[in-house]
Amino acid sequence: MKKWIVLLTALLLCIMLLPLGAMAQQQAPVRIWGLIGPTGMSLAPIMAAKDAAYDIQLAAAPEELVGTVVSGNYDIAALPTNLAAVLYQKTEGQVQMLAINTLGVLYVLEKGDTVHSAADLAGKTITLSGQAAVPEYALSYILSANGITDAVLDYRSEHNEVSALAAAGKADLVMLPQPMALALQMKDPAFRTAIDVTQAFQQAAQLDGKPDAVLSMGCLVVRKEFARQHPDVLSRFLALYRESVSFVNDKPQEAAKDIVAAGILPSEALAEKAIPLSHIVDVTGEEMKAQLAPLFEILLAANPASVGGKLPDADFYYIAK
Repeated sequence: MKKWIVLLTALLLCIMLLPLGAMAQQQAPVRIWGLIGPTGMSLAPIMAAKDAAYDIQLAAAPEELVGTVVSGNYDIAALPTNLAAVLYQKTEGQVQMLAINTLGVLYVLEKGDTVHSAADLAGKTITLSGQAAVPEYALSYILSANGITDAVLDYRSEHNEVSALAAAGKADLVMLPQPMALALQMKDPAFRTAIDVTQAFQQAAQLDGKPDAVLSMGCLVVRKEFARQHPDVLSRFLALYRESVSFVNDKPQEAAKDIVAAGILPSEALAEKAIPLSHIVDVTGEEMKAQLAPLFEILLAANPASVGGKLPDADFYYIAK
């Protein structure tokens, strides 16, 4: 009788534990969208690990993710920081800022040797893309802070067009994002880096009395309901992502292999050289909020629509408790 009681107890315990095991096995992977470019580069080591806990896909442009984010068919997504603010308003608060993952990726390149600082842009014609977007607002802010009113901004529809004009010898002063800026320089070494726009923006902000403003162009956002329901899963991802960013920055030669394997860049040589120029970071919590708030004020003043018509409130920032 005692043996039967022991066997029956063991059987009952197994039956009770089975649903828990089934639930664990059925836990859906975290749906993550990255972008081809620096934000994708920071996710590449996680993609290379092929961890079944994460379903990571890459989009070619931020515009491709707008519908996905608005419909809620994601858990974590990479976006331009200002687009995150726009979608926060559009979804009535269902999007939260999770982390800044790239600072400015813009560079002014010159085929010549006349531009060495923002002040040297006076009277120059700069060929660029990004009108009515952060590239325009960032450069205009730099010019204004330096009292420059006579620079000519020759806008083109795409960064690819700017790069093609430069390569064809039809534009000697251009503004391009990484890694396109580096690709142009590898194609035509006569182009030199004249201005790191991230540094020039920081200097402009200091002149404008906003020393905390940083040109933070890329971020990760999280679906608010996912963050509420799965704080432990989100915490584990953030820890893993921090390791991934450190790996990319500290071991660019090894990370370049993952970046090429993910289809983000075509060659390891380009990837390795692009990493230190892409300002890949991992800024979260209160530091993230302090860094973004003054930037959003600058963008709001330039064009309210660039941040969704008004500044995002405190709930926009995901602060782990």
